Amino acid sequence: MNDLYQAQRAMRALRTTAIQRGVIAVMDVGSSKVACLILRFDGPSEISSGEVIGSMAGQSSFRVIGAATTKSRGMRFGEIESMAETERAIRTALQAAQKMALVRVDHVIGCFSGGAPRSYGVFGEVSIEDDAVHSQDIGRVLAACDLPDFGESRAVMHAQPINFTLDDRAWMADPRGHVGQNLSADLHILTVEERAIQNLNHCVKRCDVELAGVASSAYVSAHAALVEDEQELGAACIDMGGGATGVSVFFKKHLIYADSVRMGGDHVTSDISMGLQIPTASAERLKTLHGGAMAMEVDDREMIETGGNSGDWEHDRRQVSRSELIGIIRPRIEEILEDVRDRLDAAGFDNLPGKQIVLTGGASQIPGLDGLAARILGQHVRLGRPIRVQGLPQAATGPAFSGVVGLALNAAHPQDEWWDFEVPQPQMVGRPLRRALRWFRNNW
Repeated sequence: MNDLYQAQRAMRALRTTAIQRGVIAVMDVGSSKVACLILRFDGPSEISSGEVIGSMAGQSSFRVIGAATTKSRGMRFGEIESMAETERAIRTALQAAQKMALVRVDHVIGCFSGGAPRSYGVFGEVSIEDDAVHSQDIGRVLAACDLPDFGESRAVMHAQPINFTLDDRAWMADPRGHVGQNLSADLHILTVEERAIQNLNHCVKRCDVELAGVASSAYVSAHAALVEDEQELGAACIDMGGGATGVSVFFKKHLIYADSVRMGGDHVTSDISMGLQIPTASAERLKTLHGGAMAMEVDDREMIETGGNSGDWEHDRRQVSRSELIGIIRPRIEEILEDVRDRLDAAGFDNLPGKQIVLTGGASQIPGLDGLAARILGQHVRLGRPIRVQGLPQAATGPAFSGVVGLALNAAHPQDEWWDFEVPQPQMVGRPLRRALRWFRNNW
């Protein structure tokens, strides 16, 4: 744990250095595409790091000066399967973005959806030595949190304090300077398989840049797709990618739960390819141009021409109705959404006051998906696109780019994490696990 703590602080320092120099790259390494943005920073805003705790700490204004995307190679289920192929895809996207920006970058922040993410909610409490809360008290209460035994093969990706309680005053964003006797903290921890981060770091370094941070795609996509009120009142972001579907739940503007379903748009394409016995490229085209999640009577009469595998157009030429195509697509979409529903039930999502669900990601663009999701998930559902940022090309404003846009927003407006505080080292290991999200269930 100590080694991880130091590694995260080192990456955090690299990110700060890169932003101070004025330029950094952010990259979403997904199963279907690798998207890269080059950001130029104009300098920190009036709020400087250390003045507040939370998402407003250390803000910087930025604009996108380079953007590129390329077909992902070597990725499966949101994880690296072929190191050489993934390295080639990362290098291609990075070089194209640098060429557009006319600048070279030395640091990149990456996000991915795999690694079998797991969420933990932990609690810590200390007595205040002086009358008022000081910065060192924040570190002490975080160190007092009951940490689970994550296992040697897992690493902490995010560890964010989401609630401070001083005596009987709960949901304090920043207790420093307040007078009280007992300070408690609720900490949300998201872990992934350590090899997922190590593999990404290896591929990035072979492209002659340094990895200056990693993030969960589910987490950063929500930053881009959820509006402020949704993050405050409680909302779930369903990031439907190619190889995996990320699930993240926000409340009081903090991530309180994250998970993933190892299915996505690529599985729908595979079903079409096998069901109609056509090449994968043709199946992807049919899904994009004619796909849907809910059939209507008119779809029985709409005929679609398909290709085949022999290369002889006349021999392979045949037609299927759109309703037949939807009949292949819908079962897989239902399976994904039912797994998402199980994840939300495990998170206690029904206890949130907002209960808004936002669909984003490339696979969310299938027509009728929002209506089907509302039926299965039983909540208000809307389609989410990333918010506009300065300099972002029009081609990168769709739901498929929520991850990389959210990563840019997170780089410029980071939320404080465990390693941003001086946590006493000896207390960082060996504590038993308390019930996950106990604080959440008790309060709602």
